[in-house]
Amino acid sequence: MADSLLFNPRTYDPQHFDPETRRLLRATVDWFEERGKRKLIEDYRTRAWLGDFIAFSAKEGLFATFLTPASAADGRPDRRWDTARIAALNEIFGFYGLDYWYAWQVTILGLGPVWQSDNAAARARAAELLSQGEVFAFGLSEKTHGADIYSTDMLLEPATDGSGGFRATGSKYYIGNGNAAGLVSVFGRRTDIEGPDGYVFFAADSRHPAYRLVKNVVDSSKYVSEFRLEDYPVSADDVLHTGRAAFDAALNTVNVGKFNLCTASIGICEHAMYEAVTHAQNRVLYGRPVTAFPHVRRELADAYVRLVGMKLFSDRAVDYFRTAGPDDRRYLLFNPMTKMKVTTEGEKVIDLLWDVIAAKGFEKDTYFAQAAVEIRGLPKLEGTVHVNLALILKFMRNHLLDPAEYAPVPTRLDAADDAFLFRQGPARGLGSVRFHDWRPAFDAYAAVPNVARFREQADALCEFVTTAAPDERQSRDLDLLLAVGQLFALVVHGQLILEQARLTGLDEDVLDELFSVLVRDFSAHAVELHGKDSATEPQQTWALGAVRRPVVDEARAARVWARVEALSGSYEMAP
Repeated sequence: MADSLLFNPRTYDPQHFDPETRRLLRATVDWFEERGKRKLIEDYRTRAWLGDFIAFSAKEGLFATFLTPASAADGRPDRRWDTARIAALNEIFGFYGLDYWYAWQVTILGLGPVWQSDNAAARARAAELLSQGEVFAFGLSEKTHGADIYSTDMLLEPATDGSGGFRATGSKYYIGNGNAAGLVSVFGRRTDIEGPDGYVFFAADSRHPAYRLVKNVVDSSKYVSEFRLEDYPVSADDVLHTGRAAFDAALNTVNVGKFNLCTASIGICEHAMYEAVTHAQNRVLYGRPVTAFPHVRRELADAYVRLVGMKLFSDRAVDYFRTAGPDDRRYLLFNPMTKMKVTTEGEKVIDLLWDVIAAKGFEKDTYFAQAAVEIRGLPKLEGTVHVNLALILKFMRNHLLDPAEYAPVPTRLDAADDAFLFRQGPARGLGSVRFHDWRPAFDAYAAVPNVARFREQADALCEFVTTAAPDERQSRDLDLLLAVGQLFALVVHGQLILEQARLTGLDEDVLDELFSVLVRDFSAHAVELHGKDSATEPQQTWALGAVRRPVVDEARAARVWARVEALSGSYEMAP
């Protein structure tokens, strides 16, 4: 019987969505399944451009339906920006191959500055290009400066005819879809205005003669381009944002786009898990199946519950994204959490599975071989783990110690347009964001032994913040702060997992086993903090005092193992 907690193409029927969403999600799964595993792997190995996939998406109106906000949909009722169904499609794309997800992801990023713009002509052009099946690109990063938007060398010379246009010259680097995008949102700065007031976001066309494609900077089907504009004509209708609004549009676009990495990671892990468990269950060593060995069972069970935790956290984070508004910006914490925590959990899942299947994970006819490579990229896109951990730390004190009252946030699977994501406003004031009390989520599961054990560690972290927090000197020591950030991230991770468990009626055996892993993780990060060069004696004492042993229950572990073992043979992609 299929595990209801994992995506399985054999049984997938997203009845919780409206009919057109359900049809498109199922049609996407069927398209991949009909192509088969051999073709999927061959295209990956030969680095084939995704023309057939883009043609399928155009024929079905997939990108146009999912990525056109209602304000630009011209009354077509199925078109909206709906984070819940976008997350579902991320998972499907990740399940079949990150190259497909990437073409979609950078289209989302390219659209971000457009949908935030008041430029009606540019918005109409983008909507029409989507209807035609075009992909988009986000021209922010540069070879010398990376994503440091303060230092952009894309220069715009104001037109001399008073038209409000410019001539743009400069290069961009790491730009996905830069070889084929009907519209590239490009960030630059004016030559005649210093500082933030000189920033400009504008729309360019990759087919224009003044747009020169230099190369694909990676060895992959993902076309991650370097391109150069040489005296590119930017008309007034091409200008999306100017001044500080351009800066905000860049950061807010990344806010929208980075969320997609978590569900892509989940999809990769799900496909790899089916393959790994099936292989291990049918592999005989010393007269016994590989899965008879205790360490193998532990690794596979750990991988399974970590993956379940990834799904629970991400599903619950969707609800906060969709409920966000000017007075509720909790998503600004949960967003880097999905980007950093969920994607690094994905790496752990793949590593655990790989330890079990060993050499099989290198074989060219497996999905796992590409999963092991591609899972590494997700924590490093849209900001590194370190960048997102540093961002998460900005919310720690308010989240742990100063809760505010909010109305309960329900599960958000309704067919609504998430319009606020494109009117987030200035990208600042993170230290003033308030959160609901995290403790009730734990209180609801106080009888679950490892939830209670982890709660002890979460309470200890509150004590750390009030009595042993980093001093002024340590606040400049990012190495120490990142260790603290990992501890805080675990508390937030656990909170949303518990909220989603409550909403979905998750099996408490699975929850208990998952929290036994989180207890071990917290202890490991506490020991890491203890060993930091600049940790004070009180911090070292606190760190060792926060170490806990999970509550062991052999019967519970056996029941969870039975769920993992049942994955064997439950899904395998047809050749």
